[in-house]
Amino acid sequence: MAVGLTPWLLVALGGALGAVSRFGIERLMIGFIGPTVLGTFAVNITGSFALGLFLTLSDERFGWSPELRVLVAVGFLGSYTTFSTLTVASLQLAGDGEWTRAVVNVAGSLAIGLAAAFLGIAAGKAV
Repeated sequence: MAVGLTPWLLVALGGALGAVSRFGIERLMIGFIGPTVLGTFAVNITGSFALGLFLTLSDERFGWSPELRVLVAVGFLGSYTTFSTLTVASLQLAGDGEWTRAVVNVAGSLAIGLAAAFLGIAAGKAV
């Protein structure tokens, strides 16, 4: 395998796993509470935490390889989190006249996502 191809394959593998994980969590949420933006919210919050934790552990504790960072941070978590879905779903809520839900979805995702990323970084530093 050509060395230059390796990062692309790692991103593809991580992306496939992240997309399947995101889909599974969203289906699980729909199964429990019906169609809602909470599945997207859940993956964005857990993804924010996981990225903060992973990068902090990699940078400050374990020095994981660039290949693992590409696989997990770029591939898996890049595919797992769904900012584009967050924005489109929020615009759809607004278009349906559900402005309060749209604003709460965006503001809540941003505020709690920042908090989750902060906690992930703090957890990584504590290890």
